[in-house]
Amino acid sequence: MASGAEARGNGRAVYTLALSETHATGQRLAHAQALVPRPGRPTVITPTPAMQPLSVNQYLRQHIRTVPDWPAPGVQFRDITPLLQDPKVFRVLIDAFVHRYMDKALRPDVVAGLDARGFILGAVVAYELNVGFVPIRKKGKLPFTTVEETYELEYGSATVELHTDAVKAGDRVLLIDDLIATGGTMMAGKKLLEKLGATVTEGAAIVDLPELGGSQRLRDAGLPLYTLVDFAGH
Repeated sequence: MASGAEARGNGRAVYTLALSETHATGQRLAHAQALVPRPGRPTVITPTPAMQPLSVNQYLRQHIRTVPDWPAPGVQFRDITPLLQDPKVFRVLIDAFVHRYMDKALRPDVVAGLDARGFILGAVVAYELNVGFVPIRKKGKLPFTTVEETYELEYGSATVELHTDAVKAGDRVLLIDDLIATGGTMMAGKKLLEKLGATVTEGAAIVDLPELGGSQRLRDAGLPLYTLVDFAGH
């Protein structure tokens, strides 16, 4: 688990990391320290003069790359691949979700991941929570009987599908993706799961782009959200 203490506010968990800074070949390196959790023992960090507090939200933001004018002019693409490349950063990211959904009131029966980066996050989170994982895929990628939903997204439209036996009626499902923009993908996933009788207890993502209106649209539709970082604009 990521080192640090958790504080809650405005529906978002904020963890404090202990960072040690060193200088090597003129570059400043920040090392997030991860601790192995022990049952019944809280993780406590005693700050030292070399440590500076940094929230998980701030730490993750530093590792998200912005690519201008991709995939279209005027779009600021938020690239999460640097979060996945560094093992320490990846652990901090996953633990931020796992810590939340270990709570009995929020713990799902199943994690559903949206195509495609939601698969990366969702499968690992499901493993850590000891629950099943189901993929919501783009049309034509699943071999068995499916239900489907067409939706509008930031750069056009698409259709997603889910196997009809992916969830059972009454299942509590955590729906996860990397980013919320217009909210179309997550809304379609929510509708698919509800068609099969499941309840989507919460939608989760790393990044929210609130100015595009997707997160508000999802909340207005009755879906609680948990995100770690938000960016202004596109």
